[in-house]
Amino acid sequence: MKTYIINWRFLFASILLLVAGCKKTDSGPSLDDYFLNYPIEEVPVTQDYVVGAFYYSWGTFNPNITEVPVVGPYNSPSGKIDPTIMAKHIEQATQGGVDYFVFQMRSFNRDNGNFVNDSNLINVFEQQNTAGKMKFAIYYNFSAGSYGISATSPLEKDAGKLNQFIDDISRLSSFFDNPNYEKVDGKILLYINNSNQLYSDDNPAIYKAVRDKLAEKGIELYIVGYQERWSPPARYAFRFKGGVDAVYEQSYSSQINSWDRWYLLPQMIDQNWKYTKAYFKDSLGVDFIPNISPAANWLITNTNSNNPNFDRSDSGKLYRTLCNVCKMNASDETRLILIDSWNQWDQDTQLEPAQSYGNLYLDITKEEFKK
Repeated sequence: MKTYIINWRFLFASILLLVAGCKKTDSGPSLDDYFLNYPIEEVPVTQDYVVGAFYYSWGTFNPNITEVPVVGPYNSPSGKIDPTIMAKHIEQATQGGVDYFVFQMRSFNRDNGNFVNDSNLINVFEQQNTAGKMKFAIYYNFSAGSYGISATSPLEKDAGKLNQFIDDISRLSSFFDNPNYEKVDGKILLYINNSNQLYSDDNPAIYKAVRDKLAEKGIELYIVGYQERWSPPARYAFRFKGGVDAVYEQSYSSQINSWDRWYLLPQMIDQNWKYTKAYFKDSLGVDFIPNISPAANWLITNTNSNNPNFDRSDSGKLYRTLCNVCKMNASDETRLILIDSWNQWDQDTQLEPAQSYGNLYLDITKEEFKK
């Protein structure tokens, strides 16, 4: 049998040469050069931001939800939420730095049953907000399907449908007259969800018709359009230019379906928003409103999902970072911030206090957006 003798000095010298040969040169690439490898700095608050939170209703509390609201599980069938629950929500949100709730409103003319349900929820809010602690705004949940329109069959092609759309917005004036309705520079703040699908060959003309109708009632609108998240800002430019005052997108942080987005979420959102904000302002003449979520969990509504979750195991660290991404990209003029959501428990995006984490996310919200 042969015996092998290892020359340790030779082996060690060879390893040193190998390491030296692999050493990075000044001109070579490294992780330090990667453009997304940058920290999100804390942005000091010198002036309060205006924070809105989307408020949802549902029939039955999803049994897959593991978190328990501080107020206990609750339902809001047909929008009829327990008034004591609403009163508590107003109190919690006010203490946590939320300035206004954003309530859904569907079409009076094309979806009347849901219009009634949405009205019921806002009515409960108004009845419990007599002290005026909270403001509120409406997002008109436009549906191209309900209106039966498409790119080849635009809204103005049917005068009856066009008049129904204008009438839908005009009917909201009964809510706009509430002294606690949120305004921007004295103008009524109105979000129009799915406005990227408001199919028309002349969107500015449609928005002008809406504004003129409300002007007859002495109401000036600040209209916020809607764009799909993770989409290029120029995709629906012709829907917004000359028609809306600002644009918001769905919450990026509530829809993470790839691991690169999960690992680099703050930086990816920041880069997207910087470009989007600049494009909207320079090319369309409209503002941009950032929108984030405190967390997100795919598994509540899809127990077989393999998408990464934005969970609550980091004691709010990622949410705090996203708050700073918001501040970096908010409008200097309006300082509007959106949080989706106040209470969408079936996606775990809620700000609302829970027994497990208490007021943690409300405390962060107040610390990050208020002086």
